[in-house]
Amino acid sequence: MLIENDVVVPQPVDRVWEFFNDIPQVAASLPGAELTDELGEDSYQGKVAIAMGPVKLAFDGVAKVVERDEAARRLVIDGAGADEKGRGQASLVLTATLAQVPDGTRAHLAIDLTLSGAAAQYGRGMVSDVTSVLIGQFAGNVRRRIEAIDRGEDLSALEAKPASGLAIGFQAAKLALARVFRRFFLPYQPEPR
Repeated sequence: MLIENDVVVPQPVDRVWEFFNDIPQVAASLPGAELTDELGEDSYQGKVAIAMGPVKLAFDGVAKVVERDEAARRLVIDGAGADEKGRGQASLVLTATLAQVPDGTRAHLAIDLTLSGAAAQYGRGMVSDVTSVLIGQFAGNVRRRIEAIDRGEDLSALEAKPASGLAIGFQAAKLALARVFRRFFLPYQPEPR
């Protein structure tokens, strides 16, 4: 499934591009992600854990930067992992494209995600909504980390919080309800001829 999100970071595009090229910094900004080893040649080992009420998934995996286009400000990362309890697998191709906008840098994130096993049972809607919430948190974390780096502050207090809790569930439910509301309650608009 393809999940796309745009986030704006109030920093110049060159500064955000520099940050995105520091994969350990990016991983530290992702809620629930932990980089466990740098394998060399732009490959990294890590964990991603998400808990939302009774739903708890934890994946161990490897990610590799497969494309880095300086001129287009485009970064492509290929990753795959397996649930620690053997309940499923996940693979993704993340494409991040940066562009300067009036209020900073727009990062277009396209995530081509494949889930199998128990992880696949949650459906596209739930996965998309939870991903949108996590991407919003990621954008805030990126902004705070860049600002702290620029001020020369210690970053240990800025580690991303685990991806868990009722807040994610509540925000994802709001997104789902908004989608249902738009589908059923907005008047039909025929296509112009």
